[in-house]
Amino acid sequence: MIKPAISFTTIMITCMSVSWSQMVPEPRATEVWGKEPLKITPSNNGGAPSDAIILDHASWESVNGGANKWTNDNGVMTVNPGTKDIRTKKSFGDVQLHVEWRIPILDAKFVDQDRGNSGVFLQQFYEVQVLDSYENKTYNNGQTGSLYKQHIPLVNATKPAMEWQSYDIIYTAPRFSKNGTVISQARMTVLHNGVLIQNNVSLTGPTVYIGAPSYEAHGNLPIYLQDHDHKVSYRNIWVREL
Repeated sequence: MIKPAISFTTIMITCMSVSWSQMVPEPRATEVWGKEPLKITPSNNGGAPSDAIILDHASWESVNGGANKWTNDNGVMTVNPGTKDIRTKKSFGDVQLHVEWRIPILDAKFVDQDRGNSGVFLQQFYEVQVLDSYENKTYNNGQTGSLYKQHIPLVNATKPAMEWQSYDIIYTAPRFSKNGTVISQARMTVLHNGVLIQNNVSLTGPTVYIGAPSYEAHGNLPIYLQDHDHKVSYRNIWVREL
């Protein structure tokens, strides 16, 4: 008995099935096994993870050179007015930075920018403002959580004076070409007391008080804390290099 010939349709379906099976990759083709992330130990309640650099009192020096002259009380650093800003002894580029800060109780005569003023500067030049903005009016791009005179915070998450507050900052340093032109601007994300207030915003240059900012090429630089003549306190500062 002669077997019936295989139909053209059957042949086409078989060929299409073979071709389709060859086109669909195996799941393992998109699995990456050779770049395992470093295992670290996280911490709770703002504590430093195991790969963080702890920035205690000894990690800082005066911007004038020499020892850190801010007071140190059981791990709490407080501005010693008139001793100037302090800077980390180590320089940084891209970082995750955690800072806790506290505004002192001040007389009602201190208002606007003259009320608990300080600041956290990434790479020496780029400021996240520290101020008593709980019940204190000032210009919006100069209040607590502003990237000073560049970006207004999305919300005001300030606590009253004498309560500890926190900043968690993700900072991407600017990139420059060999001839000093800007390839990409500095960028920051900031959480204030756990609330997102700056969402991956770009900076048009370093922080300036008067006029428009403009970039000058630089590499890694220290983190600064500002002495603005008020006894603002800091504690539990740590940084992760990214």
